[in-house]
Amino acid sequence: MRKQFFIGSTITIAVLITLYYLLPPIYHPLHFTVSFIFVSIILLGVKDSLQTKQTIKRNFPVLGNFRYWLESIRPEIQQYFVENNIDGRPFNREQRSVIYQRAKKNLDTLPFGTQKDQYKAGHEWVNHSLLAKHIDSSSLRVMIGGPHCKIPYNSSILNISAMSYGALSDRAIMALNAGAKEGGFAHNTGEGSISPHHLKYGGDLIWQIGTGLFGCRNQDGNFDEVLFKEKATLPQVKMIEIKLSQGAKPGHGGILPKEKITDEIAQIRGVGKDKDIISPPGHSSFNTPLEMMSFIAKLRELCGGKPIGIKLCLGKKREFLSICKAMKESGTAPDYIVIDGSEGGTGAAPLEFSNHVGTPGIDGLVFAHNCLTGLGLRKNIKLISSGKILTSFDIIKRLSLGADLVYSARGMMLAIGCIQALRCNSNHCPAGIATQDKNLTSGLVVSDKKDRVKNFHAETIESVAELIGAMGISNTKELRPWHILSRTNSVESKDYSQLFEYLKENQLIEGPIPESYKEALEHSRADSFSRESPRDF
Repeated sequence: MRKQFFIGSTITIAVLITLYYLLPPIYHPLHFTVSFIFVSIILLGVKDSLQTKQTIKRNFPVLGNFRYWLESIRPEIQQYFVENNIDGRPFNREQRSVIYQRAKKNLDTLPFGTQKDQYKAGHEWVNHSLLAKHIDSSSLRVMIGGPHCKIPYNSSILNISAMSYGALSDRAIMALNAGAKEGGFAHNTGEGSISPHHLKYGGDLIWQIGTGLFGCRNQDGNFDEVLFKEKATLPQVKMIEIKLSQGAKPGHGGILPKEKITDEIAQIRGVGKDKDIISPPGHSSFNTPLEMMSFIAKLRELCGGKPIGIKLCLGKKREFLSICKAMKESGTAPDYIVIDGSEGGTGAAPLEFSNHVGTPGIDGLVFAHNCLTGLGLRKNIKLISSGKILTSFDIIKRLSLGADLVYSARGMMLAIGCIQALRCNSNHCPAGIATQDKNLTSGLVVSDKKDRVKNFHAETIESVAELIGAMGISNTKELRPWHILSRTNSVESKDYSQLFEYLKENQLIEGPIPESYKEALEHSRADSFSRESPRDF
């Protein structure tokens, strides 16, 4: 009855207002404006009452729309009016602000002392030295390339993590690559392959090949050696990276919503544009660890001897140990391994995968470092850490725990203007970064944003130099787990060599083998990823 009454009333009011403005001889523009507003509200109410998809609008015509409008701007309300400086997610205001400040070369110092509770469990720090040093930030580079690599790459310790053209806009890709070119660091293409926007400014590229084999696949979706060689031998391509899994959605495969797929993106990837692009969960070019090593050897030969790496979020421990055993048995190994954390970012992922699948970055990094060290492989393989790395302390922590260098994705996005609107998966990114909407991307000016990428990188590396100098260390290669301390409760703290077990060179061969590694090591095989144990670990 209430709905019928509302519909009848609105129609009656609409008729009366219409007659009122048609009949009187007095004309005034305000009459038509008021009439238009009233009629629009009435028609909206009628529409809300008759539709059947949204109960709130049906039960509360007109007023119910405010609920959906407020929900749509919830991230902005939370970010600008609710959260304080240190409780935002996934990055708080303090973290975002320091990136904006460094990218713009604004004042980035902190007034009045820290806002962190330094007696709360989880607080971390490094100890300074009375023999502090001045470190040249330009010296903080790492040479990547094992014994089979003919063209090693001299890399910065901080590079742009994998973000595909498609997930990001053409202008965002150009800004990142131009900044990498001017700043002297590398830009990972992401699994979406190499686009003209990656090549325009000449920045160093790390070409990532995901399970979809975009850019090097034939019509059947299988690996195409000719297409691979064509791109891999480009002078701008410095390293090749085989993506096994991604921290934000390991075991799932990349996702590019069809709303973001343009004709150009479909052509670059060699796929259609009528549905979401969802990469296969696994590679079709190999099924066993030894086959993976053969694939690595093939890529190294086809590209002329450039560094070949693999990227993964650590999953089952025996599988990573199987890869390590395949390296030992075949005599072939990647030049570098990227360990992505389950806390890593993404443009789109199922909630359950982001929240509950995969090993967090610190745990994965320490385990990978230990496996390589314990099997005598570490000296020829560089480790790259990825996942929620923004500041110089983040970098120093990862390098102390076992990494040689790091990737940052969201840090670089923030540098070019990301406001953490959390709309990366909708094609409605207001900053013109994670969208293909030309109306939004037109606001991103490459000539301005490239400088911010360069500045953020330079200022962060300079901060790393200042921090390790304060610690009395000459180079990041001297960092060790005991340099990072973590509070375990309000009165106790431990360094990371006490929190994690670190293995000695060849310990997994010569012993003693730690209990935590025994079962996984025993059931890992170079010729298979399959399990031979009742337990799947």
